[in-house]
Amino acid sequence: MSEHAIEIRDLRVDYGEFVAVKDISLSIPFGQVYGLVGPNGAGKTSTFRVITTLMEPTYGEVKVAGFDISEHAQEAREVIGYMPDLAPVPSDLKLWEFLDFYAQAHRIGGRARRRERVEQCLDAVDLTEKRNDWAKALSRGQTQRLVLAKTLLHDPQVLILDEPASGLDPLSRRDLRLTLQGLANQGRAVFVSSHILTELAEMCSSICVMNQGKILASGSVGEVRAALGGAERKINVITLRQPQVLAQWIEDQPGVREVLAFEDQVSFQFTGSHEDQGVLLQNLVTQGFGIRSFEEGRSSFEDILVEIAGENRHS
Repeated sequence: MSEHAIEIRDLRVDYGEFVAVKDISLSIPFGQVYGLVGPNGAGKTSTFRVITTLMEPTYGEVKVAGFDISEHAQEAREVIGYMPDLAPVPSDLKLWEFLDFYAQAHRIGGRARRRERVEQCLDAVDLTEKRNDWAKALSRGQTQRLVLAKTLLHDPQVLILDEPASGLDPLSRRDLRLTLQGLANQGRAVFVSSHILTELAEMCSSICVMNQGKILASGSVGEVRAALGGAERKINVITLRQPQVLAQWIEDQPGVREVLAFEDQVSFQFTGSHEDQGVLLQNLVTQGFGIRSFEEGRSSFEDILVEIAGENRHS
């Protein structure tokens, strides 16, 4: 088996004259939860559909666990577990019946072997106690975990999960995160998409950000934050007196924008260098504003995604 779970080279996907995926390249190792993030329409689902052999690319090369999907599609399918966005679950089946049906579709052993595998997958997603419940009685989070259990039935080494945390409450997202990280610790590769950056930042070893069919940045969470956040920093200043006067003074300084003042705090975006930031702090003290705190932080992931989505709408 290849050391890389997924290898993508120069992948392009066209729908008529519309280009959904523009010549992207990406390598994903085993043993990681790897995130693909971007606004709706970025090209995430098209990329997943090609990887899972559900559609042919316009051109490009894709390998899954070393299998070229254009030449060895069946072998690739056998190592892939695909969970589409909002996968349907029949409401008139019990959980074990739903999983047993798919276990038969995967030709998993006899009845005893299927029962064993169903129980293993229910346990993996913490649904063992609900094995006899009707699927229609499950919450949204429990339904997502059931679909994940179905995806695990044939013991895939490469998991492709399209928006698995969509609509989940914080507790369900935490449970999903722990489950996916546990699968990666077993040596599997988990390739998961979301339009929520903070969601993937919590669960992924590495991420890449996609917009308008292109990959904008990839790497660790910190590397992607630095690449997309650029040099701009959000600075919060807590003053002992006259925050409105402080805000007016700061607005006139070079590299400053989006100044906000409330209670004893002034916050603003700063695009200057670290040396410029040091000069700004020194001048604040010299002017006698009574600075109690001067803290710096990168733009949040949500701020970055909003900016990317805005560029998408206005381009």
